[in-house]
Amino acid sequence: MLEGSILQRLALARETGPKNQAPFSYGVYYKNTLVALCHALEDSILQAKTAPLVITAFQQGKWYLQEADRYGDLAERSHQVVIMAAPDTGFADHPTSQRPNVALVPLETTDPVAQEWHLMIYSPTYTAMVLCQELSEADYGPEGLPTEDRERKFYGFWTFEPALVAQTMELAIAHIGRYDPELEAHLASQLQTIKAAAAQTQETEDFGAIVARVVDYLHAYQQDLSLQMRELASSHRSALDHNLVSNEVQAFLRMAQLVDQADAANPMAAAEVGAIAEMMGQLLDLPAWRLKHLRLAGLLHRIAPLQGMDSLLVATGEETEAAPCCPLVPGAQILRTMPRLRVVAEIITHQTEWWQGQGQPAGLAGEEIPIESRILGLVAHFQQRVVAHRAQQQAAEAAAESPFALALADCRAQQGERWDPKLVETLALLAHGFQQGLGLSTSPPRLTSSFWLLDADAKQEAIAGQTANFYTTGQRYES
Repeated sequence: MLEGSILQRLALARETGPKNQAPFSYGVYYKNTLVALCHALEDSILQAKTAPLVITAFQQGKWYLQEADRYGDLAERSHQVVIMAAPDTGFADHPTSQRPNVALVPLETTDPVAQEWHLMIYSPTYTAMVLCQELSEADYGPEGLPTEDRERKFYGFWTFEPALVAQTMELAIAHIGRYDPELEAHLASQLQTIKAAAAQTQETEDFGAIVARVVDYLHAYQQDLSLQMRELASSHRSALDHNLVSNEVQAFLRMAQLVDQADAANPMAAAEVGAIAEMMGQLLDLPAWRLKHLRLAGLLHRIAPLQGMDSLLVATGEETEAAPCCPLVPGAQILRTMPRLRVVAEIITHQTEWWQGQGQPAGLAGEEIPIESRILGLVAHFQQRVVAHRAQQQAAEAAAESPFALALADCRAQQGERWDPKLVETLALLAHGFQQGLGLSTSPPRLTSSFWLLDADAKQEAIAGQTANFYTTGQRYES
C-alpha cells in the first residue's frame, strides 16, 4: 500500500484499534469493474430516502470530467459532494463544479491519494464505499503495465458497513484539511450531524434493490466488453470475465453480511451455516460442484426469508433451463438475476420444505426435496438453536448440557416430520465432535475470493483439505 494513502491509514487504524474488528477482504479489481460498481452505488443515491455526504477521489481531473454531468444529478440529492483529483484541463470549469454543494480538492501530483480511487457515501439510511489504489508497475509483474485502459488494476475493497464508511470518511476529511481547513471543519460537522441522525432512525434502504442494481450494471458492462474484447487474447478475456462474475457474487455476499450484522444475537449465522452445511455434504460424499453450491447457499440463505404464499413467483421461460420450474419466494428472485446463482436460489427456496410434505413453498416431500435444501434447512435450524441455548445458559449463569446436544435434541424431536431422519443422524456425528471441543468457524468469508464458489474445478482439493483440518484441529477456515 502507498505510504500515506487513505487505504494505508485505514489499515493502520484497524490494526491498532479494537481486536474484535473483522478483517478486510482485499481484492484486485479491473477498471471496468470499478466503473460499473461505482455507477450502481452512486445511482442508488437517486432513490435513497435521505441525502448523503459524498466524498470521492478520481485520481485525475479528466476522469472526473467524464462523470461530471452525472455528478451534477447526484449533487441535487446530496448534502455535499467533495471531488478530490489531481487538477488538469477544465477541472474547475464544469457547471457541476460551480454548484454550491460541490467542493473541489486539487491534489498535488505527489500526494499518494492521487493514486487512489475512492467513493464514500454516508447518509442516515444508506452507506457504501469503494476504496482502492492503482497497482504500481512492479505489482503488475513481468507483463508490465497494461496497454488497454480497461485492464488497469486496483487493489482494495468495497463495503456497505456504516461504521467502516464513517471511519474512512474521517480519515479523508482530515486529509482534505491539509488543502482546505475551512472545508475540513464544514465536512466534519456534516458527518457528525448525519451520524447522529443515523443513530436515531430505524429506517434503511432496500439493499436488495441496491445489490440487484450492482449486478445489473456489471452485466451491462460485461455485455459491452464482449463486443470490445474480440481482439484481446483469450487469457485477458477470461480474466476480465472472471473479475466481473466474482464481483457479482461479492455483491450478494455483502448483502448477506448486512443481514447478519443486523442480528445482534446471531451475527455469524451465514458463515457458520455455510461451514457446517459444506461439511455435511462432504460426509454424504456429494460431488465438488454440489458442495460449492451448498456452501454458497449457506452463506446466502438469510437474504431470502420465506414470505406469504400469495406473493410467490413461478420461474418461467429461459430460467427454467437453468433450474427446474418451481415456486420462488420473492427474496430468492434477486439471486436469479445472476444465471450462475439460479441453482443456489432453488436450494434456498426449498430449505423450508418439510420431510412429510407439509412445508412451503411447493409442498415437496421426502426425496422430492433437493438434498442441498434438506441439508440447508436442517443446519440453519440447528445453528439457530445452538445460539439460542447458549444465550439461555449465559443468562442463567449456570452450567448445563452442551448447547450442541440440546440443539440436536430439538432436531431429533422433528425427524421424520420436518427433517430427513438420515440427515439428522449425519448431523449427530458433527454435533458429537462439537461437544468434544471442536469449534465452529467465527470468521466471515473472504468475499474477494468468491469466484471459486461457482467454479466447479478451482481449488477443490485445497478446500477439502482445509475443511477437514478445521474440523479436526479447530483452525480457522475461511472461504
